[in-house]
Amino acid sequence: MEIAGKAAVVVGGASGMGRATAELFAARGARVAVLDRPESDGAKVAADLGGTFHALDVMDFAATETVLAEAVEALGGLHVAVNTAGGGAAQRTLGKDGPHDLDVFRRVVDLNLVATFNLDRLQAAHMARNEPEDDERGVIVNTSSIAAFEGQIGQVAYTAAKAGIAGMALTMARDLGAVGVRVLAIAPSLFETGLTKGISQDRKDALVKGTAFPHRLGRPEEYAKLALAIVDNPMLNGQCLRLDAGQRFGPR
Repeated sequence: MEIAGKAAVVVGGASGMGRATAELFAARGARVAVLDRPESDGAKVAADLGGTFHALDVMDFAATETVLAEAVEALGGLHVAVNTAGGGAAQRTLGKDGPHDLDVFRRVVDLNLVATFNLDRLQAAHMARNEPEDDERGVIVNTSSIAAFEGQIGQVAYTAAKAGIAGMALTMARDLGAVGVRVLAIAPSLFETGLTKGISQDRKDALVKGTAFPHRLGRPEEYAKLALAIVDNPMLNGQCLRLDAGQRFGPR
């Protein structure tokens, strides 16, 4: 699907990989809606790229339907969705203070996996209304993590959630194949985002020691380039693509 002239929503588009994706899509001629938390820089980001901003807390599952509908109405449709919102918590299954807090586990799974699926099902419903272009009506790109495959100590909740995102890509692609909507996930390694920008260069060097090449953190624009390539290539479907410079996480 050619991105030029298409309507795209980027959830988590106020910063990091989401912002880079929104900016690249807009630069390539897409109409872009940025969805992010009310206190984010989303309004400024959207204004700078000539798009619209829609305040959204993805953990408010009912409001998500309303906010997404407003964004789609502003765009005049929906062809592409990129979902990057998420986060984690560090707890072991059994730690010094006892078993993993069940409420924390649920919150991490809700934030990453349940919120992503909620977005997906609603986005797919909007895309299914499109007139097909070469039999294609839409593309959904979700964000997993290489933690889905090599989760580290203390990442059990985050790993479960991101593994769920990776695992549902093929099934969802099969579900939506009849209406011409593709579904993929991107699994980044460590990237230069808000979580890593404040750490020292020595610490960054230690974190990327196991990469094959390049020996550095990923850049948000590299995520954006892969998202654009996914949209552009109709033979990409139903899989989770690692974006990791050949890195494999150890246990710590």
